[in-house]
Amino acid sequence: MNARFLRLLSIVVVALSTALFAQDVKSDVSKTAQDTASATKKTTKKAAHSTENAAKKTGEATEDAAHKTGEATKKGAQKTEDTTENAAKKTGHEVKKGTKTAAKDTEKGAKKVEGAVK
Repeated sequence: MNARFLRLLSIVVVALSTALFAQDVKSDVSKTAQDTASATKKTTKKAAHSTENAAKKTGEATEDAAHKTGEATKKGAQKTEDTTENAAKKTGHEVKKGTKTAAKDTEKGAKKVEGAVK
């Protein structure tokens, strides 16, 4: 009878040990899953924050570039306007000089013809 009792006791001990081990494994798996979920959540938050910051910096850089481009275009247009105005003034001055010279030459030619006719 002692042998049967020891056998039965051994079976009970092994069964309880297996149940306790299974419970411990279940607890470890649950804890690991929670840790993984927490780490994933933290990493996702960091990635989202980094993406948001990069987007803000990109937007600011684009805005700065557009502003600089606008300023450069404005300066270029002003220089073109000034150059065109100066060229027109020079052209007008040259035409005016040419017209005066032609008028004087015509007047001289008329006086010569007039002097020859007399």
